[in-house]
Amino acid sequence: MLEQLNTLRKEFEEASAKVSSASDLENLRIKFLAKNGSVTMLFEELKNVSKEDKPVVGKNLNELKNFCQSVFAELKEKYESAPDSSGRVLDLTLPGREVLTGKKHIIIKTMDEIKSIFKRMGFSVYDGPEAESDYNNFEALNFPADHPARDMQDTFFINQKFLLRTHTSPVQVRVMQNQQPPVRAIMPGKVFRNEDINARSYCLFHQVEGLAVDTDITFAELKGTLFAFAKEFYGSNIKYRFRSSFFPFTEPSAEMDITCYLCNGKGCRICKHSGWLEILGCGMVDPNVFKSVGYDEEKYTGYAFGMGIERIALLKYGIDDIRLLFENDTRFLRQF
Repeated sequence: MLEQLNTLRKEFEEASAKVSSASDLENLRIKFLAKNGSVTMLFEELKNVSKEDKPVVGKNLNELKNFCQSVFAELKEKYESAPDSSGRVLDLTLPGREVLTGKKHIIIKTMDEIKSIFKRMGFSVYDGPEAESDYNNFEALNFPADHPARDMQDTFFINQKFLLRTHTSPVQVRVMQNQQPPVRAIMPGKVFRNEDINARSYCLFHQVEGLAVDTDITFAELKGTLFAFAKEFYGSNIKYRFRSSFFPFTEPSAEMDITCYLCNGKGCRICKHSGWLEILGCGMVDPNVFKSVGYDEEKYTGYAFGMGIERIALLKYGIDDIRLLFENDTRFLRQF
C-alpha cells in the first residue's frame, strides 16, 4: 500500500501543477479530497492492512492527506485573491446584489381589488373563453344579426360564427345556461375591439362585468350594490348619480357617475371640468336575454353592470396614456 501512496502523491503533484483556474481547482478537490476522492477512499482501505503494517501505512497516509490539503489551500488562496479580467479584485466582504422580485401589473392589481370587494358582497367569480361564438357574444344578449347596436363595437371576426369577444357579457350567458337562479356573479377578463390605438383607446382591454338574478331583484338593489362598491373603492366621501343610457341587453339602462375624487368635484382636466367621472354602465336584464338562456322572464328579474379596468386604473393612478399599460416598460411599471 506504501507504493500506492507514492503513486497517488505523484498523480496529485502532476494534477495540481496543471491547475489554471478556479474550476480546475474544484475538479482537483473532487478527484482527491472529496468524500469519494482518491485520498479519502484510502482511509477506508486502511482497515484491511495488517496490524504490523498499519502504524507505518497510517502515518504515511496522514502525511499524504496533509500535503494534499496544504497544496490545495495555497492554490485556493491564489485564485480567490486573483484579479478578474477587468483588473478588479473580487471583494467577498461586499453585500450581495439586490434580487428584484416580480410584482403584479397595475391592471391585475386593480382587477384583484375590484374582485375582492364584490366577493365580500357574495358574488362568485367566473371566466370564459376569449374566442366566442357570435350567438353568445351578440344574439343571446339581444343583438339580432341586423341590429344597429352591433356597430357600437368594432369586432375581430375569426369566421362567420366565431369572433374575439367584445365584452365579458358572454360569460353571463354561459353562467345562466348552466346554473339556475339565484345567481350572483362577476366576470373579469380580456376583451378585444378593432379600434385605432391612441392615448385613450387600445385594441384589447379588460372588463369586470356583474350579474345578479333572483325572484325579487330591483333597480334599488342595483343602485345600492354599485354605490357600496364605489364607496369602498374610491372612498367614503364620494357622491354618485345615474344617467339614463342604452344597452341592448338591459332595460332600463343607466351609466353611473361619481364625483371626481381627484378634484373633489370642483372640476379638473381629468373630469373635463364637470366634477363627475363615469365609472360603469348598468341596468336591469332585458327579458329577451332570459328567454335566450331558458329562464322564466315572468318569474325572475336581475341586474347587470360592467366597467373597464384600464379606465379605472388610468383615473385612479393619474395616468394619461393607455398605451403605457401594455408596453411592458419596467421604468413605468415599477412606479406602482
